[in-house]
Amino acid sequence: MAAYGALVSVMNIIDTLHLHPHPPISLHPKQAESLTENVTFLQDFLEVYNPRLDYSKEADPLERRIVDAAYAAEDIIESHIVDQITSDGGKISPDSLYEALEKVIRDMDLIKKDAKEIEQTLGVHTTKSMPSDSSKSSPTAKESSMVGAEHLMLEMKDKLTSDRRDLQIIPIVGMGGSGKTTLAINICQDRLIKEHFHVSAWAAISQEYNNQEMLIDILGQLNKVVGQNLGVDGLGEILYKHLFGRRYLIVLDDMWSIEAWDGIRRFLPDNKNGSRIVVTTRLSNLASNLSNSKNLEMSLLNEVDSWDMLSKTVFGEEGCPPELEEIGKRIGKSCKGLPLSIAVIGGLLAKSNHTREFWESIEENLSSIVNSEDDEWCLRILHMSYKQLPVYLKPCFLYLGVFSEDKVILRSTLIKLWVAEGFLKPKIGKSLEEIAKVCLKELVDRNLVLVDEIGSNGEMKCCKIHDLLRDLCLKEAEKERFHRVIRDDPPSNNSERMVVFPRKTATLFTSEVLESLSHARSIICDFCDYGSEAVEVMYGEYEDNEIRLPYNLRLLRTFKAVDKHLRSGDYFLDNLFELVNLRYLAARVRTTHEFPTTFDLLWNLHTLIIDSAYELIGPVEIWKLHQLRHLEFPEGLILPDPPSGDNVIVIMKNLQTLKGVVSLSLNEEVVKRIPNTKKLYLRYNVKPMEGEKCLSNLMCLSKLENFCCSTRYGCDDYLQWIMFPHSLKKLSLCASSKLELEDIMPKIGLLPILEKLVLQNGVFKTRKWETIEGQFLSLKFLRLKACRDLEDWIVSNSSHFPLLQNLCLTNVDQLKEIPSEIGEIATMKSISLRYCSESAVVSAKEIIEEQESLYGDLLDLRVRVVVKHEQEELTRLASANFEVVEIDISHILKKSMESRGSSSDDVENMVDTLQEEEIVEEQEHL
Repeated sequence: MAAYGALVSVMNIIDTLHLHPHPPISLHPKQAESLTENVTFLQDFLEVYNPRLDYSKEADPLERRIVDAAYAAEDIIESHIVDQITSDGGKISPDSLYEALEKVIRDMDLIKKDAKEIEQTLGVHTTKSMPSDSSKSSPTAKESSMVGAEHLMLEMKDKLTSDRRDLQIIPIVGMGGSGKTTLAINICQDRLIKEHFHVSAWAAISQEYNNQEMLIDILGQLNKVVGQNLGVDGLGEILYKHLFGRRYLIVLDDMWSIEAWDGIRRFLPDNKNGSRIVVTTRLSNLASNLSNSKNLEMSLLNEVDSWDMLSKTVFGEEGCPPELEEIGKRIGKSCKGLPLSIAVIGGLLAKSNHTREFWESIEENLSSIVNSEDDEWCLRILHMSYKQLPVYLKPCFLYLGVFSEDKVILRSTLIKLWVAEGFLKPKIGKSLEEIAKVCLKELVDRNLVLVDEIGSNGEMKCCKIHDLLRDLCLKEAEKERFHRVIRDDPPSNNSERMVVFPRKTATLFTSEVLESLSHARSIICDFCDYGSEAVEVMYGEYEDNEIRLPYNLRLLRTFKAVDKHLRSGDYFLDNLFELVNLRYLAARVRTTHEFPTTFDLLWNLHTLIIDSAYELIGPVEIWKLHQLRHLEFPEGLILPDPPSGDNVIVIMKNLQTLKGVVSLSLNEEVVKRIPNTKKLYLRYNVKPMEGEKCLSNLMCLSKLENFCCSTRYGCDDYLQWIMFPHSLKKLSLCASSKLELEDIMPKIGLLPILEKLVLQNGVFKTRKWETIEGQFLSLKFLRLKACRDLEDWIVSNSSHFPLLQNLCLTNVDQLKEIPSEIGEIATMKSISLRYCSESAVVSAKEIIEEQESLYGDLLDLRVRVVVKHEQEELTRLASANFEVVEIDISHILKKSMESRGSSSDDVENMVDTLQEEEIVEEQEHL
């Protein structure tokens, strides 16, 4: 809830006041004590206060009063901080500050008095809920997601694999939350279906679809990496040619209009070979327009299936205790057969006490919802799970509404934002990032958040939220004044605290609109999926159209206006860093401007992500930002040495991420200042640099888990002298072709907990790589790319890589064979070869055949091979577990560049560059 989050935020502000070094900022001791006492009491009260379970369109009056008081305290204290920092102390005199805080304290005293009366009247003395440290997950609905729909699975398989040769469109129709997407996912993951089609892809359409992004997404899944500046027709032509002649399966999920269908249908050829298009939609009339065949209707579950799904969601295969079975069946019935509601209520019950009393209270409230005449019964059922959330999870859940429909949310970005917003309650012995990860996991366990992608380390990488649950987030957030998503019109008042500009409202993001948001603490721009044309309208291409953030946003804490897909729109560096209250700043800046000397005034900055067209020269004041947790410069930051001779050396003990730093001299002074860094990405482009053995100091970073280093122009000497800390879990090295890999491999192999290794370029001088016992004991993911002269890879037995799961080889074109012992590794799941030698491909085929003879249909190992056009004869090796894809890079690139008017010389040069460096697709892995 907004009230709890606001209280935690106030407490965090008070607790960090003493951390400001110059000038010291403080409140009157008695006022600080009174505020702390009131805020702590109200936090404790809200942790046990649950005024009602019924759905209401109005916020609870007591919670609204708490929100108003907390916001008032924030305004007063943070205005005082900003005035002190910017030497504008005259704006709020000490007497005025004291009087303003006294009024807030009096208001909180009255709220506290009323809260105590409620405690006595209602007997609010339940156990407080706190984030769990347990790593154990509850059973999830995924295990039983197709309960009651087994017949649809069979019907779907029949339609997909039938003898009909013409292109078939298969609509799946049902209300939101009925399981349409889940059915499509299960079908796509079915082994029979995977083997039947040559290629497959998935596109989420949604109400705010974008044809260009949709085509780019589909082509990416088909290993067609294309430029962002290609138009819809150019992208569609590439897709059409790639699908032509192949039996393909395309899933178009959550379609809302015939216009979205028309935008892609013309690029999907009818090859007369049994290709299929699956469309999920809530609209029966739309489905009828798509196909003459009978729709697959997702029916609601009957009582038996509802209880079966609920029981498996709560208890897994253990079964329900007899004393709860009767109540459980009634709860399942009250969900009215909607799988999403059953999954969410099941997630609630799984995380709660399995007592008869609690289950009876859930049943009672569900029954009142079902018996109401309101057509929002589904939203009301989901609302129950929101109301029953532990209070510390409510702000985390509501925050998910700031992301657009069907948006894939990067976990690391979400966690950074949660931390910056200040609503996470600190816990002794835990970092805020660790607390955030636990909170996100709890939301996943309750089926309120969906896991979208798992990283190579087995942890969640991306997540999503169902659109019905997002609707709930938006309704509750606006009701509780937590955040406001701008729709068609500019904000009508200036009281908004968190403002979100979705892609539909890109043109509303103007200086005039920003001027009206004087109370805003967070501005989040979700333009990353918007077309480039709209981005240009929003920002303009010329200096006089650029946006300067108005001064009245001086209390802003979060400003997010950059994304890896957003390559337009610049801000002025000096203007951005006037906002001294910032905790999270992500923006693209003009390279013609320099960092201001007042940079260190951003004393409470947590996350700084600055994108630009070129490398930037950082200010020496950056070493004074002791609160900084994440520093990221995608295009590179030249970071100066720390200032010498300072009376007080600032240790950046909170710094966890340092990405994009160029030519950093990692000397003892630097290492001493960043002792707790977990993620470090360095780039060396210039030689010589004083102290070329400086990377030997890397071993002093004992908390480092993820290290990525790129060297060019003869800087490989830095890697020859490198000393790795034993804490490394992920390592990526991109060197020149002269780095001798035999020298560095033994150091890497001895890292005890290394799970992921990516090596690009370098040379095996002896033309041989021989691993020995005791190396790579924890490695799960191995990628070698363009490692020259590797002919013989010798692995004497499978114990050399005992935990390896994924092997990726790219442009390793002299390798004679993949060691057969690789196929014998028990954990091995996939082998990927991209533009490797023919003999290496043949050896991979032999590995699969040997494993198939041993394990048959139980084999989990899959091989995927990408070959050049001139190796097309290798496509004959394709089989169920051995996929072969032929790609003609030259043809694709020529068509792309010719469509943009490039000369023939430009085309040929780019083809040569692409074939030599193979930069396509692999960038994201480094």
